[in-house]
Formats: sequence, C-alpha cells, structure tokens
Amino acid sequence: MAKQPASAEAKTITVEQIGSPIRREAKQRQTLIGLKLNKLHRTSTLEDTPSVRGMIEKVKHLVRVVDGQ
Repeated sequence: MAKQPASAEAKTITVEQIGSPIRREAKQRQTLIGLKLNKLHRTSTLEDTPSVRGMIEKVKHLVRVVDGQ
C-alpha cells in the first residue's frame, strides 16, 4: 500500500500575531519566532500539525487563528 505525498493532503493553518511579546517570558517570545511571527499583525501560514497546534496553544493570548483549512 503506497502512501500519498504529504503535500497532496497537507492542511494549513494561518495565524496572526495580535499581542506584543514585550514583557513576556523568553519561551513565549521564542515560540512566536518558531511560528514565524515577530511583529504585530503579521500573518504566517503553517502546516497544521500537532506540534504547531501546541505552539499556538502556548501563546494563544498573543495570536489569533485566521484560517484553518
């Protein structure tokens, strides 16, 4: 049984930064960088994986999920 390429069925999630990392813990700032966000109102489209969902959960007060396909 052959697996289909991951890109054919890869779901994406778009997040927008709505809060400032100023006066936040270093781990939260690093998580934003991991999500490819570093300035207010920037958006990033990422692959919808459990690890990305976990990162979003850690900084849910600083980001907003704009689109999850």
